[in-house]
Amino acid sequence: MSLERINPAELSPPTGFSHAVVATGTRLVLLAGQTALDQDGKVVGDTLPEQFATALGNLLTALRAAGGTPAHLARVTVYTTDVAAYREHAPELGRIWRTLAGRDYPAMAVIGAVRLWDTTAQVELDGLAVLD
Repeated sequence: MSLERINPAELSPPTGFSHAVVATGTRLVLLAGQTALDQDGKVVGDTLPEQFATALGNLLTALRAAGGTPAHLARVTVYTTDVAAYREHAPELGRIWRTLAGRDYPAMAVIGAVRLWDTTAQVELDGLAVLD
């Protein structure tokens, strides 16, 4: 498996994402949207960063169960009910990402949503990984 992160000089320098990721491997893992649900199905965390940490942890737990690691992530989509708060907390969210997933960023998008499936959830992450 290999992931080649491509960040053309003609585009704005990426911060916390890669512009493109070329993936080669033999196994594709599609990761369902994960919010800040605990094992009892309750949303935990009052702040967006707290919920982001739990949601990312849940996404990585699913990935590991499928045999992958954060380095296998080719794409992550972040859905948030408050894009302004996401932008405001971006430095902290970046620290959380680096702590849990490392410094290699997949191709990413942040999308504003009116609400998520879990009504008290502020953020949801889904992803795509390529494994050997």
